[in-house]
Formats: sequence, C-alpha cells, structure tokens
Amino acid sequence: MSRVNEATRDASRSTPVWDLFVRVFHWSVAVTFGAAYASSDDGGTVHHILGYAVLALVALRIAWGFVGSYHARFANFVPGPRRFAQYTKAMLAGRERRYLGHNPAGGAMIIALLVLLTATGATGWLLTTNAFWGSEAVEALHEACANAVLVCVALHVGGVLLASWRHREDLVGAMLTGRKRND
Repeated sequence: MSRVNEATRDASRSTPVWDLFVRVFHWSVAVTFGAAYASSDDGGTVHHILGYAVLALVALRIAWGFVGSYHARFANFVPGPRRFAQYTKAMLAGRERRYLGHNPAGGAMIIALLVLLTATGATGWLLTTNAFWGSEAVEALHEACANAVLVCVALHVGGVLLASWRHREDLVGAMLTGRKRND
C-alpha cells in the first residue's frame, strides 16, 4: 500500500478536533511560561517580556474560546459543578467515558490554568508599577500563582497520561496533529 493510501486510510479513521490556533497556543504558552519561570531569578527584561507574551497568549485564547472552532469554545467543554463531580466520580471508579474534545476534568483544568496564568501575569505586572514596586506581599502572591501553575501542569500531564492509557489514545499526538480517532 502506498504512503498516500495509508495517509488517506488513517485520516478516514480520525477526525479534526484541535484547530491550529489551539495547538499553537498550547505549545506556545507551555514554552513561554516555562522560559518565564526559568528566568524568574533575575526578574529582568527577558522575564517581563515573556510574562507579557503569556498574558497576550491567554487573552487570545479567551477570545478564541468564544469565537473559535467547535471544540475550542468554552461553551462546549467547560463543565458545571455537577458534570465535573459526576465525571470525577466515574474517573476514580475507572468508568469515565471518552470525549472527542476535552473531558470535564480537562475543561476545568483549562479554566484553572487560564485563571492562574492571568493572576501570575497580573501580579508580575503590578510589581513593575510604582504602587507595588518592591511589595513583598504581591511578590509572594506572584510566586504562589506561578508555582500553582506548575502544580496544575503536573496534574494536567498526569491526566493526559491517564486518559491516553485508559482510552488507548495518543493525546499528545492529537495535540500535535489536531486529530483524534473517530470511535
């Protein structure tokens, strides 16, 4: 079988889920936040630029959450408390259903990360203003928010690995190609 036929067969078994914007955002914010965190000791210009870049990325993602493709829209994946609790209970029992887009835990994680990234960037910006320059309280809050992002990233990666294993699916690959299997 030729490579073209194999590619056509594989494409017929999968469906587009993550649009290009979502994929570029995902990997860009991961790299940009990671670089900002790594450069936090000096708190210099590079750290500030990276922090503003993260804020810009988050602002674009929030806008895309209202006007983007089906699986990118908040209305299609942000769970209410009841749906989140039901999914979490099923997940802990090993009986959660597979979702083509974000599952309720993933949707909740996205919101948590967007809030924490915004709080990290906003407190970082506050530290550059005359009113909060040198404020130990704001600096502690900035560091706590950045560390909370790392905790959420670890939980996110763990959730991706768990869902990939449970549903026999390459979620990392899906975030690269934008496609997931149909079934």
